[in-house]
This record gives sequence, structure tokens and C-alpha cells, in this order.
Amino acid sequence: MTRRNGYALLAGLAAVVVLISCGIFALTGLMTGDGPPREGRDARQDRGDGGRHGNGTGLRPAAVGQWIGTWSASPVGPDPRAPHGLPGRSVRNVVHTSIGGTSARITLSNRFGTTPLVLSHASIAVAAASGAPAAEPGTMRPVTFRGKPYVTIPAGGSVVGDRTAIKVPYDAELLVTLFSPVPSGPVTYHPHSRQTGYTAVGDHTEDPSGGAYRSRSNNWRYVTGVEVLNPDADGAVVLFGDSITDGMTSTVDANRRYPDVLSDRLRAEPGAPHYGVLNQGISGNRLLSDNRGPSGLSRFGADAANRPGVRVSVVLLGINDIIAPPHERDPARIVAGLRELVRQGHARQQRVVGGTLLPFGGHSSWTPELESVRNAVNEEIRAGRVFDTVVDFDRAVRDPYAPTRLLTAYDSGDHLHPSDEGYRRMGQWMDLRVLKGGTQVRSGKGSEAGVGAQASVRY
Repeated sequence: MTRRNGYALLAGLAAVVVLISCGIFALTGLMTGDGPPREGRDARQDRGDGGRHGNGTGLRPAAVGQWIGTWSASPVGPDPRAPHGLPGRSVRNVVHTSIGGTSARITLSNRFGTTPLVLSHASIAVAAASGAPAAEPGTMRPVTFRGKPYVTIPAGGSVVGDRTAIKVPYDAELLVTLFSPVPSGPVTYHPHSRQTGYTAVGDHTEDPSGGAYRSRSNNWRYVTGVEVLNPDADGAVVLFGDSITDGMTSTVDANRRYPDVLSDRLRAEPGAPHYGVLNQGISGNRLLSDNRGPSGLSRFGADAANRPGVRVSVVLLGINDIIAPPHERDPARIVAGLRELVRQGHARQQRVVGGTLLPFGGHSSWTPELESVRNAVNEEIRAGRVFDTVVDFDRAVRDPYAPTRLLTAYDSGDHLHPSDEGYRRMGQWMDLRVLKGGTQVRSGKGSEAGVGAQASVRY
């Protein structure tokens, strides 16, 4: 069969898949927004705790067969450079693991698509080297969906792949490759990944050499999560925020975001909880309004609270509400939004840790008035009236002699985002004990109800 005839056959198969698969998934209930299954029998299996919460230590007991996130990225929007999808191309996403496991499954999203997304081929492999498209010999595995090698994801939906038997290493790169044979509408993507991704013309989904992958990008496309089976894991921690969590300005392909530093510590330090680390930062993201991606208030459930195995979330969000037009000048509105995130986390029996907002003196948006808003928000956070526990990132990276500014060594140069050293400082600054323990829910009235009464602030 010629290559041309092969593509024609694939296109014909895709048309049938569109008609059949949508009905199949509507009946099975596989589509669940942008996260893994959350309700019914599958959700109970995912949690692996039989509905019990708490064991005196604040960590729910791990269970054999429990899925734990090792990597994630929030869907941000439609890729403006791929309004009709990427038909006839293989997309090879490179993602960095936090914990390892004996099997893996992937989550794919068509959240910002306008038509069904047809994927006729998918694979997962361990990368041969950091930032490279080649696979470690013997690790390439096909991914299936309900036992089939193809899947159709409705516009606005997502899908979770089948369990794939693959030994996933700790602190390594995985290759998640996807092939779509036909146009599918806008690609759902996560820009500014600080991780090189690749595309190839034609179906090279299971090509281990990577030689066909000649085009590069700084985006993750379609894939929003990788989970592993790890019976020894205690759960996962979500780092939820904006570009500072996302790792903007960190070195590409070096994994020097502050969540990466935290992940290294969780593996290395005795007594640390055995957590997967999930980075749910979006560059430019705001707490109160949609702009760069959905607002923090609207996405916290899918990106943090409702993810399987999550025990704690660390929130660092709100600075873009202040510095970006129309400039939020009422700190009470930001504080109320942060308290709502805590309420959502507590509803899932999760601990919610809050970070103080970093200084931005010297940035083009800085004014004394906006600085006073940041300080007012930080005062409420430090006082313990918002989160269960506090990590004072502001104090960690600011210049002690000019506290409105980042210390020069920690400044990337734009006076807003940390340098690699600044991100390292943030990841090292967090006391790992704040990631343990259950929620400290107190009774109360108004917007403070359900917010932790005590705060542990590191100075």
C-alpha cells in the first residue's frame, strides 16, 4: 500500500470513528471535562480510599492500584497557530515526571476545540535524553482508549487513556505522542511550557528514533496529565498559580521551576511525604477574571481540588489581578477569591497552603497604590485569616533593603519573575511540614467560614 493510499484509509477510518465514538463515549460517560473521572465507581477507584479521609497524620493511606499524578499542565486556550488542528502530523509532547510507577495513563483535552478531535494513534515512551525526541530503547508503548487505538474527543471534552504497562522513572522525561489524520478545529494547548516539544509530518507516533521530528515548539498540545500506579505514594500536591508557578523565565529544558525544586526535595529529604507534584500554573492567569486561560476561581476544581489523589494545594495567585488592566484596587476582593479556593479545597478534605504575593518594584506596572494592594493582601495571608498554612514567598525573595523589589540575585531581569536562583530559593524555602496534616477548618461567619485558624509562616 502506498503512503498516499494509507492516509486515505486513515481519513476514511477517522470519519467512521467520529460517528461511532461520540455515541460510545456518551453512553459510557468517559468524558469528564478536563480531568479524570470524578463520579461513580471509577472515581472511587481513583481515590483509592473508600471515601475515608484522614488517619491522624493528615495523609490518607495509599492503596494498591491508586492513580497518582506525576505531571500535569492546565489547558489554557486555542493555539492561534493551529486553528484547524494539526492534521497529518505527529505531535510529540515532552513531559517531566515527579514520581515513578509501574503503569501510566494519559489525559487528553479538546476543551477549546470547536469540533470533535479525532486521534487515530497515540503512544508513550521514556525519553532517551532530556529535551530530545528520541525514546529510550525498548520503552515505546501504544496507548489505547477502551481497548481501541483511536479515540474521538468531543468539542469541550477530555478523555482518559487506558492503563499502559510501562516502567515510569522518577525525575525523568516521558514522550507522549499523538497523531490526528484529519482537521479538527483549534488545538487545545498550554503555551510557555519551558519544555521543547516536537512535530513530524506523517504518522511517526511509535518512531523511537525521533529523526522525523524536525519542528519544535514551546507548547504542550492536547495532553494535560499523566498519572502512574505507585502503591507507595501518599498522594499528590498541586502547585496552583500564574506564571511564577508555571516557571516563566526559567531555563528551557532544565526543569528549574519552583515546583521542580520542590519535587526534588520530596524525593531526597527524609520524612518528606511521598507525593507526586502537579504544576497547574498558567502564565498571565488571574484569580478573579478570565484572561490568560480561565480564572483561578473557575478552574480550581478541575485543575486542583477534583484531581485524584491530591492531598494538598499550594496557591500563589493574585498578582496579575493587581498589575494588569483594569488593575484590581480592592484587596478585599482578592482575599475573598482566595478564601473561595480554600472552601473548594476543604470540600474535598484537602489542605490549602497559601503563598504571599512576590514583590514587583521596578516593573513597568508598579505604582505606590498597587503596592499597597499587594501589601494588604499579604497582611491578610500572613495573619492566618485566609489559608490553612502560609509560605511567605515574598519574604524569601525580596531585597531586605528595598522590600518592594526582588533581590537582584533572584530577579530574572524583568523585576516580576524570579531567575533560576529565585525559583530555587522558593522551592527550598517551603517547610515540607506544611504539606502534611489535615485541614484545620474552623466555624465562623461570612467569607472567613471554613478557613484555617492557624498559620505556619517561615521567616
